[in-house]
Amino acid sequence: MKSFARFVLAGCLAAAAGAAHADEADFLRSFEGNFAGKGTVKVTTEAPTVNVSCRFNSDATSSSLSLDGTCRGLVVVTRAISADLKSSGTKYTGTYLGSRTGPAQLSGSRSGNAINLGIRWAKEVNGDRKAQMTVEKNGEDGMRLTVIDVDPKTGESVTTSRIDLRRI
Repeated sequence: MKSFARFVLAGCLAAAAGAAHADEADFLRSFEGNFAGKGTVKVTTEAPTVNVSCRFNSDATSSSLSLDGTCRGLVVVTRAISADLKSSGTKYTGTYLGSRTGPAQLSGSRSGNAINLGIRWAKEVNGDRKAQMTVEKNGEDGMRLTVIDVDPKTGESVTTSRIDLRRI
């Protein structure tokens, strides 16, 4: 009887894992498409805030998300930005390009409608190599990209970028 119970338990766990993978695949695919929007960016925690307008193309599969785009600020300054994420269940790893320091490493997990990622910059930014990024599903056709860093002088969390995008 014990082996039958273990067999049933193993089957239930496998079914739950399959359902979790399907949920994650649907979540990732909901980011598919072209997006445009506006936001703010600070190069450092002490820098002035710059208004930006951005356009992104998002490709998604059942286990990956790729964001490629550009943001324009101060009329003439344009920066290419991209993030490539791979999922294993609700855990994510990947790379972020867009910082002046070079490619940054991303790792984290999904919670609800958001992928919460730790950033490890290629070089020091604001006194260390760490920050936080959130890729959040915002309604049916929206996405919010947020980066938060810690001000080395005050120890306060500072939003260094927040971009709200809508599917176009």
